[in-house]
Amino acid sequence: MDRAAVLAAYDEQVRRSERSPASGIEREGPVVREVREEWAGVTWSELDEDTADRVIAAQIERFAARQGSWEWKLYSYDRPADLARRLRAAGLRPEQEESLLVAQIAELELPLALPAGVELLEARDAHSVRALVALQDEVFGDGRPGMAEMIIAALARQPPEAAAAMALADGRPVAAIRLELPAGCEFAGLWGGATHPAWRRRGLARALVAHCAALAARRGYRWLHADALPASRAIMLRMGFTELAKTTPYVHGSAG
Repeated sequence: MDRAAVLAAYDEQVRRSERSPASGIEREGPVVREVREEWAGVTWSELDEDTADRVIAAQIERFAARQGSWEWKLYSYDRPADLARRLRAAGLRPEQEESLLVAQIAELELPLALPAGVELLEARDAHSVRALVALQDEVFGDGRPGMAEMIIAALARQPPEAAAAMALADGRPVAAIRLELPAGCEFAGLWGGATHPAWRRRGLARALVAHCAALAARRGYRWLHADALPASRAIMLRMGFTELAKTTPYVHGSAG
């Protein structure tokens, strides 16, 4: 993999992309924001020592009326070099560092193998989507208002801009994942991978990623990307993903 070329394509097609109006993308000078009910924040910036503080202050003002928190996604290659310090000085607090992982779909060899008694189900209606989101909320210990509605709306577009899948045991969700399929882009995104603690280390995450990779390939996508916490990072590196950068969410405001 030519990491520099792939990262440049990721920046152009994912971080800077204006995508569809439904995605809530706002482009204003040196920043790109995404503003939705369930998430809002800065996804890309092009700053220097002279402009950074002023632009950070402008984003705080932009989101001042928003109820709850918003996020600045800082990548390890963003400039200026002291952007993290400037964000902290402006009142944003860092959360756990994640890894930007990318894999070329054609090079992944992931057999879709499930343990005995477990079946894979695509969430295609409101009931199954809400069950999927409920599992993710349980595993992560929190929830984002409007997430189920966002997935349902994305599934309804033509062509669908998302897919969601669950592993079921005795008819109950025990693992789940969401796949974003943005138009006009080579990158499909994996989000919200969650496995119930009692079902970890049984290959469910690998099976769900394999399912998503096959689906993305059928839709013509070249790459899969994900933001992974340390535990997921190790699993996904073994699957064949490559780490391109680190990313840290800097959060402003409270969730309440």
